[in-house]
Amino acid sequence: MNSVVKVPRTDTIRTHETPEGIRLELRLAGLIVRACAWTIDMLIRFVLYGVISFIFTYFGGVGTAVMLIMFFLIEWFYPVIFEIHSGATPGKKAMGLVVIHDNGTPVSFSSSVIRNLLRAADFLPFMYAAGILSVLMSRDFQRLGDLAAGTLVVYRDKELERIKLPDAAIVRPSLELSVEEQSEIIRFAERCPQLSVERQAELATQLSYVTGKQGTAAVQELLGYAAWLTRGRG
Repeated sequence: MNSVVKVPRTDTIRTHETPEGIRLELRLAGLIVRACAWTIDMLIRFVLYGVISFIFTYFGGVGTAVMLIMFFLIEWFYPVIFEIHSGATPGKKAMGLVVIHDNGTPVSFSSSVIRNLLRAADFLPFMYAAGILSVLMSRDFQRLGDLAAGTLVVYRDKELERIKLPDAAIVRPSLELSVEEQSEIIRFAERCPQLSVERQAELATQLSYVTGKQGTAAVQELLGYAAWLTRGRG
């Protein structure tokens, strides 16, 4: 069952534990950075409005009707299109933010629609006063649309570049490996290119209780295990 670890109000990190036992740390985005993202998106929309106005004013009444429809679609579905595609509008992406569900999963179409349609309520009584007040009072910096949709705006984690493991034939371990043992084997494989042959053999021999081998043979066995753990379980 999902569980959320409560954090102090002054803390901007929300911790969520998945059913698989994976602990996620979500860095909540505050008012200022969200306002900057909103400003960028507003400028982009203004540019789009200007281009559309310039084009369709030459088509008379029909052009005006099409222009107003396009204005409506941009105003209300510009954020939805970007959020369901990548989790963030261009403004949020520029500020390193992303919209997710409050359980850490990617935002869905329905949740994105709800949070964006309720911008009308956030705007009341003027200049997003209700939304700003909601963000300031909410422990998770949620505006009214976020509260209704069950969404959060958080900082996007930078993707880490995975170290390429040495080429090795995939070998399935004969023993059931603990999480710690799996991590040690993968770390060993990642470090191998920086180690001398002698040091590789020395470290691999320390895991002979897992491989049943020593020296160079243990190194190759561990590299095979690492290959299986990272790309060969299917």
